[in-house]
Amino acid sequence: MPEWNPAVIVINSRQGDGDEVSEQRIKGESLIKGNSVYIRYVEPEHGPTGGITRATVKISPDELKVMRHGEVESEQTFQQGKRLPGFYRSPYTRFNLSTDTSRLEVRLKGPYGTVTWEYGLLVHEEMTGHFAISLHIQEEN
Repeated sequence: MPEWNPAVIVINSRQGDGDEVSEQRIKGESLIKGNSVYIRYVEPEHGPTGGITRATVKISPDELKVMRHGEVESEQTFQQGKRLPGFYRSPYTRFNLSTDTSRLEVRLKGPYGTVTWEYGLLVHEEMTGHFAISLHIQEEN
């Protein structure tokens, strides 16, 4: 049975052309399963009614999938050069979305490493924003 490894996950995100980068440092876990690395963590910000959302990220050599469960339910898939469908649901809203990924770079050594990606987010086929994200998975000391 594969074993979850304690990890510190650092997520940096930038929206649009702005210089403003937000950073989140989260305690979570990582696991190697087949040729994929999985990470999971509880999102630090509570949902719209104060509930908890758990995130699982599946990192494959050419695909990244972010799945959220709990108060917020969503799924986003990223593959360089592809527009892929997803969804978002919360107690107050629900909609289909798509990600149009221009860049996806996976650099992992075992259950740790860095993933960076850039994408356009479409809601109801309308471009709503461009994002650049880097995800650093570090061994917990």
